[in-house]
Amino acid sequence: MKIIIIGAGQVGGTLAENLVGENNDITIIDRDGSSLRNLQDKFDLRVVEGHGANPDVLREAGAQDADMLVAVTNNDETNMIACQVAYTLFNTPNKIARIRNESYLDHKETLFHNGAIAVDHLIAPEQLVTDYIKRLIDYPGALQVVNFANNKVGLVALKAYYGGPLVGNALAALREHMPNVEARVAAIFRQGKPIRPLGTTIIEADDEVFFVSASNNIRAVMSELQKLENPYRRIIIAGGGNIGAALASRLERDYSVKLIERNITRAEQLSEMLNNTIVFCGDASDQELLNEEHIDQTDVFIAVTNDDEANIMSAMLAKRMGAKKAMVLIQRGAYVDLVQGGTIDIAISPQQATISALLTHVRRAGIANVYSLRRGAAEAIEAIAYGDKLTSRVVGRTVGSLKLPVGTTIGAIVRNDAVLIAHDKTVIEQDDHVVMFLVDKKFIPDVEKLFQPSPFFL
Repeated sequence: MKIIIIGAGQVGGTLAENLVGENNDITIIDRDGSSLRNLQDKFDLRVVEGHGANPDVLREAGAQDADMLVAVTNNDETNMIACQVAYTLFNTPNKIARIRNESYLDHKETLFHNGAIAVDHLIAPEQLVTDYIKRLIDYPGALQVVNFANNKVGLVALKAYYGGPLVGNALAALREHMPNVEARVAAIFRQGKPIRPLGTTIIEADDEVFFVSASNNIRAVMSELQKLENPYRRIIIAGGGNIGAALASRLERDYSVKLIERNITRAEQLSEMLNNTIVFCGDASDQELLNEEHIDQTDVFIAVTNDDEANIMSAMLAKRMGAKKAMVLIQRGAYVDLVQGGTIDIAISPQQATISALLTHVRRAGIANVYSLRRGAAEAIEAIAYGDKLTSRVVGRTVGSLKLPVGTTIGAIVRNDAVLIAHDKTVIEQDDHVVMFLVDKKFIPDVEKLFQPSPFFL
C-alpha cells in the first residue's frame, strides 16, 4: 500500500515505524528537515520537505497514485486542507485527519460526514485518551482495557499479585475456579518477555497477564488473578485542558471529582462548564493544597497537564501523601517505561492511543479494530472472517487447524450477539469477528493475508 504521512512529529514518526516493515511504500512530508532526516536514517521510507497541503509538495510525494493520505500535524487546518487538496486534485481514495479542536469535532457530522470537507476518518487524540482513562476507572486494577465488537468483548491487562487465587497455580485452574465463566489468557509477559500461555503454565506474582472475555465477565476474571480493588469514588484531576475537562465531565455523574487548574481564567471557565466537579485554581504540586483536599482519602490522582515533568512530579507527590493510585499522561515515549510500575501506577501515552485508532483504518480490509499494546511491541486485532469455505483460509476451519504466526492467539469469536471463547475445536463461520493477540507485530501482514478471501484459494 502506498501511504503518504503528513507530519513527522511523534505521531507521524510512530505510525511510520509501525507500517514501514509491512510491505508498505511510505512517504513523509514535513517542513522540518532535521525531523525528516532522523526518520530517514532509521527507516526505509521517502521524505519530502515542504508544507503538507501544498499541491506541488503533494505531487512530489506521489499523491497522484497514493492509496492513502494520513495528515497528523499539530495543525488541524493543515490536516483538513491537505485531505481536501489530495481529494480534489489527485482523487486520493482514503484520507485520515487528526483533529483536536473541539469546535470542529462539535460539528463533525456537518463538516465531514456529508462530504463537505473530504476527510474519510477523523482521529481525535483527546477523545481517545479520555475514553482510555475512563475504561481504567471503570475497571479498578487494570493496566489496560480495550474493547471489540461494539463492546461485547474486552481484552484486559493486569498484574498478578501475591495472594491472588491463581498465583502459583496452572492456567487450567481458571476454569475450575470459574466453571460458569468463559475466559482465555491470550498472553503472559514475565519480566518483559512473552510466555506462551498453556494449560500447564504457572502464573507467577508480577506477571503481566492479558485475558479475553465477554465484557460482562471482566470483573469476575480479574478477581481470580488479583485481589479485586474496591470501586473508585474520589478522584482528583490535575490539569484543566481538553482532556482534563472532558474527563471531569464524563466522571462527575458517578464519582466525586475535584479538578486543579493553575490558570485562573481557565479555572473560571471550567467552574461554569462543569456541573458537579469542584474546580480549584492552584498548583497540583502544592503540598498544602493537596493536604487541604484530603489527598490521603483520594482513590485516584490523574495528572493530565501538557507538561510531562509536572505530571510525573505531582503524581509522585500525591502518592507519597496517600493517594491510593496515580495515573499520568506522558507525551515522551522514553518516559513511559521509566515511570510505570514504580510510584506511578499507570503511564498513559496519547501517541499509543492515537496510533491504535490510525492502524484500525490503515490495516487492510477485514480488519475491524486494532489496538497497539505494550508501547507498540504487541497488537490486538479484531478481524472479520469474510468469504466461504472455497475462498477463505479460515471460514469452516477449526481454530486448532489454522496456521497462525508464532505468538498469535485467538482469544474470542463474536457471532452475531454471542461471544465464544476460542478453543482448538471451535469452527470459524462466515462473518465471525475474531479477536486475536499478537506478541510480535511483525506478523501482522501474515494475519491480514490469512483473513483475506481469495478467488484462487481452494
